[in-house]
Amino acid sequence: MRLLKVENGGNFTLVEYTGKKIPRYAILSHTWGPDNEEVTFDDLKGNTAAHKAGYDKIRFCGKEAARNDLQYFWVDSCCIDKSNSTELSEAINSMFRWYQRASRCYVYLSDVSESFDGDGRSSQGWELAFRRSRWFTRGWTLQELLAPSSVQFFSKEGKLLGSKQSLEQTIHEITGIEVAALRGTLLSEFGVDERLICTKLTDKLLPASSRFTSGLNDR
Repeated sequence: MRLLKVENGGNFTLVEYTGKKIPRYAILSHTWGPDNEEVTFDDLKGNTAAHKAGYDKIRFCGKEAARNDLQYFWVDSCCIDKSNSTELSEAINSMFRWYQRASRCYVYLSDVSESFDGDGRSSQGWELAFRRSRWFTRGWTLQELLAPSSVQFFSKEGKLLGSKQSLEQTIHEITGIEVAALRGTLLSEFGVDERLICTKLTDKLLPASSRFTSGLNDR
């Protein structure tokens, strides 16, 4: 597993862990923009990442990780060398586990803006955009929502909107996923009807591999 390390001054370096004990880390969940705007592994190695629009998401994740006393974080677009077929295959097979083991998962919603009232206080104007967010329609939502124990949602300005726990009823209404599942209840503990709903949801969502094998367009 390859992680980004937060260095002094806010810079990041790639660190690879092979057969080593992996440190605590945060993980980013997001939707991809145009391919030429997303930061890749080669961009980081070639020191050209900061010139791309997608670098803002990486900087955001690094800042949040540091705020949560985490020195390492993982972003799929740049922590995987997708030109290496062996590494790519391993990453696809490990994705659920990586999200499950993350200390924090930050969901960056590029199509949700936090609004403020006349006194500069945050209003709830973002809720409609939250319900319509592209993030909830993409193929990886199920595992990136359910696998981590700590999931936090952020606006495109990087403002915290809420957590999986505080927004559980809204998320249930958007996705149809049972609140108990959002709280970590195992599928084996559900009744037949609830299991059937979860199975249908899983069938609707694309497999994890599609995010890479379909030209990254599923992000």
